[in-house]
Amino acid sequence: MPQEKKPRFTLGSADDLFTTQEMRDDAKLARIHEIQLDEIDEFPEHPYKVKDDEDMMNLVESIRENGVLTPATVRKKDDGRYEMLSGHRRHRACQLLGLDTLRCEIVELDRDEATIFMCDSNLQRTVILPSEKAFAYKMRLDAMKRQGKRTDLTSSPLATELGVGRADVELGRAVGEGKDNVRRYIRLTELIPEILDMVDEGQIAMRPAVEISYLPKEFQQELLENMEIEACTPSHDQAMRMKGLFKQGKLTPEVISAIMQEEKPNQREKVILRDERTIKLLPRDLPVSEREEYILKALEHYGRYLRKQRDLER
Repeated sequence: MPQEKKPRFTLGSADDLFTTQEMRDDAKLARIHEIQLDEIDEFPEHPYKVKDDEDMMNLVESIRENGVLTPATVRKKDDGRYEMLSGHRRHRACQLLGLDTLRCEIVELDRDEATIFMCDSNLQRTVILPSEKAFAYKMRLDAMKRQGKRTDLTSSPLATELGVGRADVELGRAVGEGKDNVRRYIRLTELIPEILDMVDEGQIAMRPAVEISYLPKEFQQELLENMEIEACTPSHDQAMRMKGLFKQGKLTPEVISAIMQEEKPNQREKVILRDERTIKLLPRDLPVSEREEYILKALEHYGRYLRKQRDLER
């Protein structure tokens, strides 16, 4: 009979072997300090937005009642100041409360390690905007590449087109995303801010947004102006056609305008203003979405004026 295999004995880390849990806990506590808020700098090009919204007000109330339960994480910089890695919202909440300090854990990380830590820790948020994922994934991918990750292109046509290497596969595993999704999010960083905001607000879906990202900034600006005039956004098919025409050298402002004037099945009939004289008569701060209602009320008012004039002439 074959001999029964004995279970392998695996050694833990040196820290596990020669220290107790109590010693490790004490070591962690030794890294937690009350740090002055004005000594903490934001992480450079921090991709996550910190807003004074309802969630922030809830956090403010929680800290007012219970204090900061989870310390923020910072690293010490060469100039003696601190750089925020995790806890930007807690930092802002303490500012709103008028507090002077924030409980922080100080960690020793180099620039790339800090970038990866910052991206990963903030991805645990409940709500993350597409733009936040886009820039976080890009920053993390760049850091991984600098650390020596493989950057040879895969055989995937999409991978070749997006120009992202093997590191994006490892990034996908790390953040729980498919590699193609990682590539699509990173493409969003090529959008002009106004169009990226529309993606965050759900006005433009991911697939057409990715296609638009291949257009040069001047064509994206032209498209944005047409979206405002037509009060609509391009479908995936329209975005793909514009991208294809650009690659062929056939995309022009006139072509963009013609494509955006196409009626989509889900679009209702609307008033479209093209005469500069008419547009100049509208209030400058009037949103595009309210132009039709404004014109209808103006026409009703003018109609009443004409009826009164006719009555006076009788």
